[in-house]
Amino acid sequence: MKELFREVIRINQLENALEMEAGAKKLFARINSMQMPEYFNWTAEIFEELHVKEHPENTALIWADMDSSEKKIYSYGDLAQKANQLINFFETCGVTKGENLYMMAPHLPENWFATLACIKAGIVSVPTAITMTQRDMEYRFETYPPDVIMADEDSANLIDQALEHNDIKPKLKLVIGQKEGWRSFEEIEKESTQALAARTKSSDLLFCYFTSGTTGLPKRVGHTAVSYPVGHLSSTLMIGVRPDDIHNNLGAAGWAKWSWSGFFAPLNVGATVLGLKYSDLDSEQYLDALSKYKATTFCTHPTAWRRFANMNLESFDLSSLRHSLSAGEPLHPHIHDKWKACTGIRIRDFYGQTESTAMIGNPPWNMERMRKGSMGFPCPMYDIALADNEGNEITEPDQVGHIVVKLDQWRAAGLFSEYIGSPDKMSSVFVDNFYYTGDRASFDEDGYWWFVGRADDVIKSSDYRIGPFEVESALGEHDAVAEVAVVGSPDPNRYQLVKAYVILNPTYQASRDLALSLFRHTMMILPKFKIPRIIEFVDEVPKTFSGKIRRVELRQMENSRQDGREEDGLAEYFYWDFPELSSKKQ
Repeated sequence: MKELFREVIRINQLENALEMEAGAKKLFARINSMQMPEYFNWTAEIFEELHVKEHPENTALIWADMDSSEKKIYSYGDLAQKANQLINFFETCGVTKGENLYMMAPHLPENWFATLACIKAGIVSVPTAITMTQRDMEYRFETYPPDVIMADEDSANLIDQALEHNDIKPKLKLVIGQKEGWRSFEEIEKESTQALAARTKSSDLLFCYFTSGTTGLPKRVGHTAVSYPVGHLSSTLMIGVRPDDIHNNLGAAGWAKWSWSGFFAPLNVGATVLGLKYSDLDSEQYLDALSKYKATTFCTHPTAWRRFANMNLESFDLSSLRHSLSAGEPLHPHIHDKWKACTGIRIRDFYGQTESTAMIGNPPWNMERMRKGSMGFPCPMYDIALADNEGNEITEPDQVGHIVVKLDQWRAAGLFSEYIGSPDKMSSVFVDNFYYTGDRASFDEDGYWWFVGRADDVIKSSDYRIGPFEVESALGEHDAVAEVAVVGSPDPNRYQLVKAYVILNPTYQASRDLALSLFRHTMMILPKFKIPRIIEFVDEVPKTFSGKIRRVELRQMENSRQDGREEDGLAEYFYWDFPELSSKKQ
């Protein structure tokens, strides 16, 4: 298995784009056809045997607290020792292979220690965001009772309340700090820095992620000892991270994206992770930190990119950056333009899910062939296709369909193993040798893929199907618009109307004139059937903890207004109330 990781290091160090592309295709062909070993332990076999053994003194983690200016640096050898001490502490407390560990802490070094320890000890890690409410935790604990919990002091208080409500007593509660009734993480310092690795099968469940709940209650996504470490070779290649890189992922600990970009992608190749802790994201302070620590590769989500695009980027020294990436939802073209104009770096979009690793994207070798707004090309680790509503594969370009992973030739190494405890959900997404992602897209005649939206987000107006992203992208090009979310609003004649919730930049005020300007703007960009018929100016839109727009809540709001349970918005404007528009009431 080590040779796979060595080959990724070699490919990412190539300078020639064609050689990189050919090397990646050859590597994925090998992975897709190979029989995985019966046993595999990534911490022991890759992190320790490949990186710690060969360069123990290399920096693995630079951690900084942007609120207190505290800073810590850990080498690869340091991280291995901390993980081993935690494993030995678990053993003294009777924690065994196969049990689970909930991790609920902000960006702290202990997240890296615990993740390494869980993999090596065969303990199922359950990363949990600190933004969870007590009700969120009650749901999680009821669904998947905790054996062990690691938390910071603030989260520990909430956890105790959720445990009491569910009458659950975990085997161990470990606090980063001090709290009555909890063991302090500092106690691990008494343990040996050497520990034996568990004999974990490749098929063993090692990761449990609750999804962000974009369209309903969170699901428990199970990944194995192989599907995340080996699967994330696709993410490592998509980012293009090298051993000498300093890589930063802005995403919060507790979500799959942290494991993608804050853990596996850089540590797969022996690079340095830059971990930045903050209470509230200060965009200026964050970019200053990227400059100070000379980050070379940077990945964040669209919400942050939108904030950065509204700043004076020329005031920051980001000359050390080599790659910039975005994942979560496609970026509007004007954000790409602003970042490129001020930094000289193109933002490369890519696509994946909690259930997978990087599936579609713009890898480094396609840097000069990117098309703004496109999420790129399918990664060869996955056999990606589009399917129509009847389950037939779409082969012609420019048709919208369901993004599916084909399973008849091979099962992608990065695909999740199961929705834990949800056989009905499994049978609904694994149908006829397809895994249905729940997202919709199209591809053009040149093979570029274009995101349309969640299958549930597609707007049905008259005989048309309209993806929200294209409308959001058009509105986002207007100087007044900071952020926008588009949904379907119930209509007795057309079934749904396209409605846009618009957040304005600080220098603009909601008004009839501005609404008119936005309507006219979209009419110059979009076909007539796609232009918004309703615009409502709002201060914020509901989002998941990972920054994705919860359009399901907006749709529910629209349905409530339709049946009179909720009043119309105060700053709401309707297309047909503007006689200035040429196609009135259309």
